[in-house]
Amino acid sequence: MTEKYYLDASIWVDFYENRKGYNNECLGDYAFKLLIQIKAKADRIILTDFLIRELEVRYSIEEINGMFKLFEHLVDKIMITKEQKEEANKISEKRNVPKGDAIHAIIARDNKLILITRDNHFRSLEDISFYYRPEEFI
Repeated sequence: MTEKYYLDASIWVDFYENRKGYNNECLGDYAFKLLIQIKAKADRIILTDFLIRELEVRYSIEEINGMFKLFEHLVDKIMITKEQKEEANKISEKRNVPKGDAIHAIIARDNKLILITRDNHFRSLEDISFYYRPEEFI
């Protein structure tokens, strides 16, 4: 069965910059290995307009396209709905979490996606969508 993964911006940044963690763990390696595993299984990677806008804060469109290049044949794009944005605003305000994280959790829930992140704000959103770290899949 084909799985669908939704990687938040932190995972793409780990991959692209080959970042290290606080304890010098190889976060970039974890992200890379997960992406290669997804590719090997021919699973799907979901991108949203919101995720791309998050990455645009840090990278040019050319860099973002390069980031996705190896996986473009596995990518499905979805758009965020007005209702999802409204729900995210309410959750963000009520739970004191970033609106973007609420949007990611809602997108994962509504599309039955496996959410991959390192962001600890998702602990407050586990009732909406459970999340995993890349190393939990490799």
